[in-house]
Amino acid sequence: MAERDLDPMPSPFVSDAPGGDEVPVVAWPFLFQHRLRRRLHGSDHYPTLVLVTVLAGLFATGITITIIAVSLETVAEDLDTRATSLTWVVTGPLLGLALAMPLFGKLGDIWGHRRLYLWGFAGFTVGTALTAVAWSGPALIAIRTLGSLPGAAIGPASMALIMSAFDENERVKAMGWWALVGAGAPVIGLVAGGPLVEAFGWRAIFVAQAPLALIALLIALVVLHETPRREREPIDVTGVVTLAVATVSALVGLTLAGARGWADPVVLGLFALAPCGLWAFVRAERRAAHPLLPLEFFGRPSFTPSLVAQFSSNFAYMGGFIITPLLVQNRFGFTVAATSLAMVCRPLSFSLSAPVAGYVATRVGERRASLLGTTLLVVSMALFAAAAWGDALALVFVGLVLSGLALGASSPSLVTVVANAVDERDLGVANAAQQMVAQIGVVAGIQVLSTIQGGSSTAGSFTAAYVVGAIFAVGAVAGALFVRSSPRAALRMVSPDAA
Repeated sequence: MAERDLDPMPSPFVSDAPGGDEVPVVAWPFLFQHRLRRRLHGSDHYPTLVLVTVLAGLFATGITITIIAVSLETVAEDLDTRATSLTWVVTGPLLGLALAMPLFGKLGDIWGHRRLYLWGFAGFTVGTALTAVAWSGPALIAIRTLGSLPGAAIGPASMALIMSAFDENERVKAMGWWALVGAGAPVIGLVAGGPLVEAFGWRAIFVAQAPLALIALLIALVVLHETPRREREPIDVTGVVTLAVATVSALVGLTLAGARGWADPVVLGLFALAPCGLWAFVRAERRAAHPLLPLEFFGRPSFTPSLVAQFSSNFAYMGGFIITPLLVQNRFGFTVAATSLAMVCRPLSFSLSAPVAGYVATRVGERRASLLGTTLLVVSMALFAAAAWGDALALVFVGLVLSGLALGASSPSLVTVVANAVDERDLGVANAAQQMVAQIGVVAGIQVLSTIQGGSSTAGSFTAAYVVGAIFAVGAVAGALFVRSSPRAALRMVSPDAA
């Protein structure tokens, strides 16, 4: 954890009194804010304050993720368009995040993560307010997509702020709480937002979100202290462009494949362009004096294994999460309301287990915690496959709980080891890289497993999809095998009485 330099006392304002004497005039609001910030930044509890502040922002930004997806029919009716044309309301922001996240991660390392977090949050707040007054389907898609660009600054900056505030051996605990809020906010948004949409319309959820975002922004303005910065260096424009080509081509190709088919010429062209963009990116990074994402990171212990595990875990977890509602509806006759209630147990078990897993990881090590989580994910996929093949409803619920526990157990450790593998000045771009990889895993899992399942109600279609999910979950276990625990965690495994 970096030492915090307390802000110097601002000079008082001076005015001329009658007779020519100078009289100090104190700007009391600024003085109060300055003293409050000095007290907060000098507190032994400052890391906890940073965590709570950033989690408030995470809650404010994540609360509408699920409710907007399930409200597309209502939105389409209000805007006099088709729900199928509004799928980009969900997909567009994902593309915006993938496009801008690495760049903003690097900018945070150079300019300071507090500054980028505040600007990003301000832009997100404005975008949320504009979403509430969208006048057409295309306008809504454009606002949501453009609004995701400042949101792309929030993710890497918020993680970097937490990682900078906590010592390496304590970061995994903080990431446990991060996972709790990240998984729990959409559930709360779904539970609270459903009645809100029914009573006042879909715009009400963004009208409610905007003040939450503003409050989180004001808290951050007071609490957060600037992080250490790199020396000013030029932005690797070639790296930014080539990485954007690779990621956006892959994500758009995966998205269009679900609607057009995997053999569609446009889809095939995008899939051909993605590896070309990746090759160009690697070539550019090898030559760049100040690379966007230094390739040496991939040779460091735990960095690449964690990215592999995160991609594979998100592929299986989210792919399974999308087709499981269809399973209980088509094979077991659940209504939409009953399905929504049943699905809550997965993010609920995720959010409740993550903080516990963070504390456990400090005792047993990040490697063991991530191995436990990824192994549980394999078991959950196998249970889903068995449930589909044998029409065993009980196995579905056990699988839902286990898959939530799996991500809750593994995510804090997998995120932490990536941060611990790089210097503090590179936290922004490292966190952006892992969030981008996880996002690609989410989209790939959803599209691939949905395609395999194919909308059929047969047991074989669901079983085949879950088997593919299980294979990727095994890949997550393989990645976790090569993760190294932090030194203190390793010490505690050898001697519980140490330290």
